[in-house]
Amino acid sequence: MTTHTTTSSAGLAETRERLWTALEARDEAAAADTVFDAHDAGATTEDLLLDVIGPVQARVGGEWAAGRIGVAQEHAVTAIQDRVIAALAHRPPRHRTAAGTAPRRETGTAPRRVTVACVDGEWHALPARLLAEVLRSRGFLVDYLGAHVPTPHLIAHLHQTGADAVALSASLPVRLPTAHAAVTAVQAIGLPVLVGGAAFGPDGRYAVLVGADGWAPDARAAASLLADGLRRPEAPPRDPTRELPHLSDQEYTLVTRSRTQLTRQVVKELEDAVPAMAAYTDRQRERTAEDIAHIIDFLAASLYADDAELFTGFVTWTAGILRARGVPGDALVAALDVLTDTQHDFPRARTHLLAGRHALTRIPEPSAPGPRS
Repeated sequence: MTTHTTTSSAGLAETRERLWTALEARDEAAAADTVFDAHDAGATTEDLLLDVIGPVQARVGGEWAAGRIGVAQEHAVTAIQDRVIAALAHRPPRHRTAAGTAPRRETGTAPRRVTVACVDGEWHALPARLLAEVLRSRGFLVDYLGAHVPTPHLIAHLHQTGADAVALSASLPVRLPTAHAAVTAVQAIGLPVLVGGAAFGPDGRYAVLVGADGWAPDARAAASLLADGLRRPEAPPRDPTRELPHLSDQEYTLVTRSRTQLTRQVVKELEDAVPAMAAYTDRQRERTAEDIAHIIDFLAASLYADDAELFTGFVTWTAGILRARGVPGDALVAALDVLTDTQHDFPRARTHLLAGRHALTRIPEPSAPGPRS
């Protein structure tokens, strides 16, 4: 029989399964024991954070998207994970930090101080929390500010603490305008900014859009960039409007300002286009309005980035979510059609909406159930 150490990929996979089982039962003690047992057996704090807790949290998100767990259960599991991370962070290390991973500095100088925060409006804090603990394990001084940090409060904190760099996290592309404002404000006081999270695209394309000094696809890459010494190049104050000339057409601004009115208009016209809505309960109507508002938010984000792929990615993801919840796909197509009709004066918005509709038509219908061969 073959055995695996906890630090091997197979050992970490077994730990992930044990953690998942504990979280499914909302058994916090078992979840903590699972992580601590692996730590005692030789797994490093960083490996447990990034190769166990992080992937399990991604699985939680996948289960929610598939409709197999609800929002309350997802929140309960996330809270357990957060407390396990906190407890793990205060355990004595079992191994020395790997050579070359600690911040490089002159003998006698203080370790680098990094402020880690989520941008204003971003409530998905676990990725930022994981980064903060990885940085601490590598010898950085870290100020972790958590979720939803308004930019003025971030700047006030930076003035008071003497940070050397800032790491900003955002999971949803709708936060890109806010992230852009935060990056610009931090750079205006002379500090470099590293960004990360799904909001910036899998290839970091939107990190370039917001003018960040660096982008990292994961916490290990972020820690390495910060250890090398992220620098703020000398440059005159930036004007985001000049850097994004497409915003001069005002489409992003007008769509954003009319969000509430647009949502009401689309819901009203959708009732005529989708007869089944006549039988909706009040709660179903509320959910429909929420879905329409999200569509408008992502349309605005795609206009800000001038990237229709941002919008098509959202609508195809939404189609999968709705399908998992038994909502007919034609309802989403109808919503896009109605919204497109309202944008007759906005050519970029219409282009993005039509691209989204075209993407939906390419999604294959699920095969009919039948006997398996």
